[in-house]
Amino acid sequence: MKKVFGLLVSAFLVLGLMSTSAFADAAKGQKYYLKYMKDGSGMNGAKFATQHTQAEWKALFDGKAEKFVAEYGKKYPGLDGFLKGDKFEKFMPDIRDFCVEFASDSGNVPSC
Repeated sequence: MKKVFGLLVSAFLVLGLMSTSAFADAAKGQKYYLKYMKDGSGMNGAKFATQHTQAEWKALFDGKAEKFVAEYGKKYPGLDGFLKGDKFEKFMPDIRDFCVEFASDSGNVPSC
């Protein structure tokens, strides 16, 4: 019985560690956008998210979002500090989900 319990606990622990990006949340991404990126970009979330299609956002955020950081750090110098900081690395999965959820071809419109 102890072996089964130990195996179940190990399985849940491994799944929890592997699924961090699977639990990214577009609502949290919207909140982070408003708090950290809105002033630097000078536009609301609806305008920002509709700059690309879902496939384009996914391509920009591939890996550690190097393409996103390069494009938006150059386009909006006010975002450069945030994009190259620790907070962006932590919040990136949620911001990615926000951008994909409200992309130009998604049909969704954020309320920010």
